[in-house]
Amino acid sequence: MYSIKKQFLFLLLLLLPLKSFPDEKEPIIQLRVLAHHIAHKIVHAAVEDCVKRGYLVSAAVVDRNGNLAAFLRNPLSGVHTIKVSKQKAFSSATLRTKTSEIAPRRSDLSFAPDILLIVGGVPIIFAGNFYGGVGVAGARPDIDELCALTGIEAVSEIMEFVD
Repeated sequence: MYSIKKQFLFLLLLLLPLKSFPDEKEPIIQLRVLAHHIAHKIVHAAVEDCVKRGYLVSAAVVDRNGNLAAFLRNPLSGVHTIKVSKQKAFSSATLRTKTSEIAPRRSDLSFAPDILLIVGGVPIIFAGNFYGGVGVAGARPDIDELCALTGIEAVSEIMEFVD
């Protein structure tokens, strides 16, 4: 009788599915990146907006990791605007906030490599998805930020329909 119970248990175990826990989805992270023509449209619109305001600037777009995706410099802008616009974009992208919001709260970050706490860097976010940052340099800092926002606004209609 005891061996029959053993055999029955053995058969029962064979018939049970090996996995008794519900299937879990594999962890997947979906990253979104800006297409090159979108990144270029952002810098072009930002530089053009500053020109209309009477300023000669450079604009940079970086991806979510701070890598350069697009860059445009007005040929008459100062050479320093190249590095400054890239650093503003890097700062806003890696910290995921406007540089105007970082500076007053986090002066300790002024010692972090490549972080530049000057107004003019704005994160690129559409429909809750983070894409990177844009930085503008060459005008007054508040104008730099307005031009960066104009660059983002220039592609917002396109990005609204991305899924």
